[in-house]
Formats: sequence, structure tokens, C-alpha cells
Amino acid sequence: MHKLGFSPDEYTLGSVFSGCAGLRSVFIGQQAHGYMVKYGLELDSVVSSSLAHMYMRNGKLRDGQSVIRSMPVRTLVAWNTLLSGYAQEGCPETVLCEYKKMKISGYRPDQITFVTVLSSCSDLAIRGQGQQVHAEAVKIGASSVVAMVSSLISMYSKCGCLEDAAKAFSERGDEDEVMWSSMISAYGFHGRGEEAIKLFNTMVEETEMEINEVTFLNLLYACSHSGLRDKGLELFDTMVEKYGFRPSLRHYTCVVDLLGRAGDLDQAEARIRSMPMKPDAVIWKTLLSACSVHKNAETAQRAFEEILKIDPNDSSCYVLLANVHASAKRWRDVSEVRKSMRDRDVKKEPGVSWFEHKGEVYRFKMGDRSQSQSKEIYSYLKELTLEMKVKGYKPDTASVLHDMDDEEKESDLVQHSEKLAVAYALMVLPEGVPIRIIKNLRVCGDCHVAFKYISVIKNREITLRDGSRFHHFVNGKCSCGDYW
Repeated sequence: MHKLGFSPDEYTLGSVFSGCAGLRSVFIGQQAHGYMVKYGLELDSVVSSSLAHMYMRNGKLRDGQSVIRSMPVRTLVAWNTLLSGYAQEGCPETVLCEYKKMKISGYRPDQITFVTVLSSCSDLAIRGQGQQVHAEAVKIGASSVVAMVSSLISMYSKCGCLEDAAKAFSERGDEDEVMWSSMISAYGFHGRGEEAIKLFNTMVEETEMEINEVTFLNLLYACSHSGLRDKGLELFDTMVEKYGFRPSLRHYTCVVDLLGRAGDLDQAEARIRSMPMKPDAVIWKTLLSACSVHKNAETAQRAFEEILKIDPNDSSCYVLLANVHASAKRWRDVSEVRKSMRDRDVKKEPGVSWFEHKGEVYRFKMGDRSQSQSKEIYSYLKELTLEMKVKGYKPDTASVLHDMDDEEKESDLVQHSEKLAVAYALMVLPEGVPIRIIKNLRVCGDCHVAFKYISVIKNREITLRDGSRFHHFVNGKCSCGDYW
């Protein structure tokens, strides 16, 4: 078109920017940006929004922000582009902050806005703000749109409110396979494998929707987190033989997880080595995690060595291997793992736990004393630990990766971030109000046991979302059935 002598207009450049965004071609997008300036179209709000979208889809967040800030009038499309850009870059807190600014500026959000904001509420697991967004969507009649329902299911599920997720699903309007897969995924994330399979059967028998690979991925995940080993393997075979889908690496990872959690470590390793594609670090780490649970040092070492070939800077694999050695009291091997981390300058990701109260998010790190009430929190936690011991609680010192005496290990365990968070929640929440804690990493065995005792002693329902799944503690029992 350009060679034929035609000059680009706002429609031409808008399409070109969309193409560059889809192809992740920032270089051509920058050239088109030059044409945009040359032909005096930089003040056109539609073209500017497309340009900002192109930059953000290519990871150029600052360039996208700069384009939007330079717009003489910021449109709703521009606001949505800005919000989605922050969401893609993993900045959920910024999304919520900009969303507030957008409303203050007088713009009325649409369903695209709500989907992006709900996704950020899901990432942060902040139920209160998610409910507010849900209410706003209801007011403008957008709550029954397919994309909105799927987002609501995900948000409520990740905030620990499975019943609210199920309610959003039951009140759906149009049928959509993404919506059904979202609900199956929600059941799986909460360890409700039987419900996930039942919903899948209903989907097959009572609807005309197409079953896809994502549906089976969610089913396999649900089975692996519910101890449904045989059913999961059966569904994997059904996916291949009946539906003709070619398993992806993610499907194989779910099968390895399924076998590993069940203790079939040899079979899990054999699956990895017989796959038709090259294994990645994630699938080997899945096996290593299972080795940590079942304390199998030999298989753990092999998995660890495979991970080092792919990603030698993944801190979690060092921690998992150190856990295996520590549980067997092989402190020399633990020291070797730690030395290897130092030699490679690998930094362990710190554990962080948080919960929401009255619109505020309170965060805790291990040994955290930055809170204004830290002294009271530790004092309360000390009393709580004594109450637990009276009821039979014995600290699981095998969770400590240091060679120290039992008293020092117990002191170390008390400082875990999830214990600090639950202690503070007990201090500030009214009696009987359920507690919801989120942790970025997998909960340790000692904290898992402690939360059971706390749920009994304080007669409190506690929901803990860790890096793997949800745990619902009620009357001394956990919904995971100690299978996580």
C-alpha cells in the first residue's frame, strides 16, 4: 500500500499496530509509530490507544504508559489498555490503584475493565475488593456476560470462596466451555475432585459444548489434588483414545504429579523419560516435590540433576532437595546443597503470607517484626503454641533445614509467615469470623498440623491458600485429607 503511494490514515495505523501486537513485533510497531508522528496522527485517541496496546503487548510497559499519558483526552479504551498492560506485566496492585483513579476521573467501567480488575483481585486473593467489583458489574448489567462469569468463578475460587464461585456458575446466562472449565478448575484447586468429575460428566451428557484439552488439564489437576490416581489415569487415556487429543507437556506434568503424590515415584520418573517431547524444569520439579513428600533421596537427586541442566538458578529445587536430606538428618548433604546455592549465587524466594481486613492487606515474612504490633503478635503466638501443646501438638522439627537443637528449631517454626498471619488475624477479627490466609509458597508440614489444632482451640474456620492449592481447616481436619 505504501509503495503504491497511498498515505496511511488512522484506520491503517490502528490495524498495523494491532498486527504488531499480535505478532509481538515491536520493531515494526516502532516504525509505524514514526509514520504516525510524521502524518500528524499522534493526537488521535483511537490510534494512540492501539499504539499503547502494541507497546504493552510487547512488554514495553513504560512506552505504553507514556503514549497514554500524552493523550489530550484519555478514553475508556485507553484506560482499559493501561489496566490490561499492568495486568500482563504482573502488577495487580497497580491495576487496582489505576482503577480507582479511573473512577475518580469520571469514567464508567465496562465488562473489559471488570474482567481485568477481577483478574487482579484473583491474583491478590482479596475477596472484599472483588465483591465490590462484582456489585458494580451487577449495577450495569454486565455480571452475566460469559467472560465476566468466568472471571467471577476464578476470583471467588482463588479467594477461598468456592460456594460463591459455584453460585456465579449456577446463575450463568449463555453456555460456554471456558465457563465450565473454570468451574472444574475451581473444584480441583480446592481438592474437590469428585465434584469436578461430576461436573465434567454433566457437561458431556447434558450440553452440546465441545470438550477441549484445557478441560482435561483441569480434570487431571483435580484428580492429582484429590488422591484420585486411577480415575486420573483413566481420564488421561480417555483424552487420547476417545477424543484423539495429543497430550501436551502440561498434561504429562499433571500425570507425573498424580503418580508422585500417590507415591509411585518410579512410574512417575518412567513417564517423564518416555514422553515424546523434551522435559522441562517444571515436570522434573514436580517429581522432586513428590520425592520431598515421600522422602526418596535417590530419585530426588536424579530429578535435581536434570533440573540443573535446564535451570540451575531455580531456588525451589535446592530447597526441595535440602528438605529430603534434612528429613533424614543428613546435615552434611544439606550443607552441600546450601554451598551449591552460594556458589551459583542462587537466592531463595522468601515466604510471604497475607490476609485482608477492612480493605487493608497485611503482609508477613518469616521472622517479621516490622508490624506495629509485632510484640503483641509474638506474645499471642507463644500462648497459642502452649495451648496447642496441651492438646497434643508436637512441633515438626523435620521442617527446619538447619542442624540445631530442638528448642532452637521450635523457635524457628514459630516465626513462619503463615503462623504470624493467622495469629494477627485471630487478634483483630471478631470471634467466629472465618480466617483466610494466602501464602506464596507451599505450606510446611508443621504449619499444616498447627492450623488443625488452632481450628479446634479457637473454634475457627481457617482457609489457607498456598502455592499449590487450598486448605480448609475445620474442627481439626483439613479438606486436603493430608494429601497435598
